[in-house]
Amino acid sequence: MTPSGVPVDLILSKLAESTEKTHTRASDVLLGPIATEIAQTPYDVVYKEDRVKLKYYHPENRPNSHVQTPLLIIYALINRETMLDLQPGRSVVQNFLDNGIDVYMIDWGYPSQKDKYITLDDHVNGYIHNAVDTIRGRHSVSSINIMGICMGGSMSVMFASLHPDKVKNLITTVTPSNFDTDKGLLHVWMKHIDADQLVDTYGNISGDFMNFGFLLLNPARLMLDKYVGFMENMEDREFVENFVRMEKWIFDSPDVPGETFRQFVKDCYQKNLLIQSRLELGGKIVDLKNLTMPLLNIYGKYDHLVPPEACELLTSRVGSTDTEDVCLDTGHIGIYVSSKTRKEFVPKIVKWLKQRDAESD
Repeated sequence: MTPSGVPVDLILSKLAESTEKTHTRASDVLLGPIATEIAQTPYDVVYKEDRVKLKYYHPENRPNSHVQTPLLIIYALINRETMLDLQPGRSVVQNFLDNGIDVYMIDWGYPSQKDKYITLDDHVNGYIHNAVDTIRGRHSVSSINIMGICMGGSMSVMFASLHPDKVKNLITTVTPSNFDTDKGLLHVWMKHIDADQLVDTYGNISGDFMNFGFLLLNPARLMLDKYVGFMENMEDREFVENFVRMEKWIFDSPDVPGETFRQFVKDCYQKNLLIQSRLELGGKIVDLKNLTMPLLNIYGKYDHLVPPEACELLTSRVGSTDTEDVCLDTGHIGIYVSSKTRKEFVPKIVKWLKQRDAESD
C-alpha cells in the first residue's frame, strides 16, 4: 500500500496542541473575574403601586438636540424589561439617553398569588394609565410618547385607543395585533390551549412553564446550538460575559397573572378581537380608529414568536394618516441586542421622534 502523503500524525499533534491552548484560555476566562451584571443604567423609582414600579433613568450629558416629550417604554408581562438595558454598549435605554430622550420604563415586578385576579383592564386602565399620568405631571405635558414591546405593545395599542389624548406618538415593536396566523408555532399552540383549565387549576401561569414552552418552539437552536456556540467561544471573555447576561435574563421569568393570561389568550389569540376593533376593556371597545397619533410599527423578519404576519396589518387599521412599517432582518430578541440592528433600531426611533417633536413646536 502506498503511504499517504497527508501528515496525519502532525495534524493530530497540532490539533491536540491547539485544543490544550484553547482549554487553558477558556479556564483563564471561566475561573477568572467576569462582568455579568445586567440593568446597570442608574434610575429612580418615581411611582409604585402593588408590585409595579415606574423607573426614570438618569439623563447624563444631555445633548443640545433632545426630544422634548418624555418616552414611556412598556415591556411585556413575560420575562423582564431588563432586556432593554442588558449590557454595556448594547443598552437601548442608554442609547436613548445619549440621544436626548427622557426615558421611563414600567417594571411589572413578580406577581404573587394575590395578583391572580388582576385583569388586562387593570394593567391598561390601571397601572399604565397611572404611570402615564405620573409622567405627564412630572413634565407638565398633556401627552407623552409610548413605545410598546411584544405583549406590552399590544397593551400600548389598547391604551392609546382608550386614551388617545394622552399619547403624542406611538411606537410598537415586535407587537402582535393580528393573531389569525399560522406562521409561528406559538400562534398554532395558543389557538388550541385551554386557558380556562390552566388558570382555574394554577391561578397565575408559571414563568418557568412558559419558558419551557418557548424553548420547545425551537429546541435545536435554543437548547443545543447556543450551548455548542458557547463551548466554541469559551476563551472569548466578552462572548462569555454576554452569554451569561442573556442566560440571566432568559431565566428571570415572572409569573403572569391568571386572569390577564386568560383574557389575552381567549380574546386575542383565539378570537382575534384586537385587530377587528372588537376587544372590550373596562366596558369600552378598543377601536383602532381612535389611534390618530403618529404610529411607527417595527418588527423582525425572522421573528419566530411574533412573525411579520402578526404585526403588519396594524398600520392599515388605525385612524392615523402618519404611519410607517419597518421590517428589520432579525428575530424577536435580536432586534434589541444584536450589533447589526442596534445600528438601525434606535437611530430610526430617535430620528422619527425628533422629526415629530420639531413638527409640533
